[in-house]
Amino acid sequence: MRLRKLLSTLQPARIETLPLFPLNTVLFPGGVLPLRVFEQRYMEMTKACLRDNSLFGVCLIREGEEVGKPAVPEPVGCTARIGDWDMQQLGVLQIRAEGQSRFRILSAEDNGHGLLVARVELIAAEEPAAVPAHLADCGNVLRAVVNDAGTTTFTQPLEFDNAVWLSYRLSELLPIKVAAKQRLLELTDPLARLQVLGDFMRSQKLIS
Repeated sequence: MRLRKLLSTLQPARIETLPLFPLNTVLFPGGVLPLRVFEQRYMEMTKACLRDNSLFGVCLIREGEEVGKPAVPEPVGCTARIGDWDMQQLGVLQIRAEGQSRFRILSAEDNGHGLLVARVELIAAEEPAAVPAHLADCGNVLRAVVNDAGTTTFTQPLEFDNAVWLSYRLSELLPIKVAAKQRLLELTDPLARLQVLGDFMRSQKLIS
């Protein structure tokens, strides 16, 4: 595993061009984000993604608003693929976006129609890591949530014993400020991320 991590750092960064969807939320790899699309710029973006089976980027807004002129995004976001869609109301598209890979924005510009298009560097996926014994209760809490909400709320497979998957799902679900969620997205160590979340859960008496 150490050799694989070393080799991954030696590989050239993968650069892509993505349309961006700045939002007041944070998407994590493996996460599910229901979206209500109605602005023309995002309708066109969504149609293109469905036609080409391509990705778009979700970023937390640093400055600005979701509606209107392009907002300034945080530098790290997550690619998203449309898993399902529906249009029950004319002019309003309901989509289920599924988080794929984290990325770092290298540059971004308005395409002339209010849509930000960015050149991004994809961040390598974190290696699976076992959940430490002292944080095992974090997985138990998430199991209870899944049992209550149902497995269809989450993408498969469910990996309660993988600190990467567990820390991403807890980052989404716990009632923490969106700026803190952004910092958790940017962390590159899943055990450090899970430790932060475990400390928060203990402070809130969610685990002992």
